[in-house]
Amino acid sequence: MQARIQNPAVLFPEAIQALQALNASIQHGGVPARTIELMQLRVSHINGCSVCVDGHTRMLKKAGETEERIFTLAAWRDAPYYTDAERAALALAEATTRLSDREDPVPDAVWKEAARHYDEKALGTLVLAIASINVWNRLNVATRQVAGQWRP
Repeated sequence: MQARIQNPAVLFPEAIQALQALNASIQHGGVPARTIELMQLRVSHINGCSVCVDGHTRMLKKAGETEERIFTLAAWRDAPYYTDAERAALALAEATTRLSDREDPVPDAVWKEAARHYDEKALGTLVLAIASINVWNRLNVATRQVAGQWRP
């Protein structure tokens, strides 16, 4: 496999700096880092981004996440390993990623369940984290970035 071009964010220093700043801000929004990583891995599954699936799986393992939770993430609704708050975040991540799949892309029920577990700042963090990983997924998938090549 070979990438079509370098990742566009790398080609433009201002873009990579902006994306890195966005990612840094997400870390201070009151949402557990593992929840954000799980969401970003799930979104990357949906979008078929092998670079991000590889990266977020490695980050979760490094952070001590269990294999059961990593391996069953694609079927989180049917797996007993996730908290109610994580389930709410994952449902929000899926809805926000699949905007064109339904008439009401992010149904009130999904939002209300997330709001039951997260305050306004944390909800903002979730939405920013979802938007951020969708940007990275689209950059990587469009240019056919190769999983594993990003590692030092």
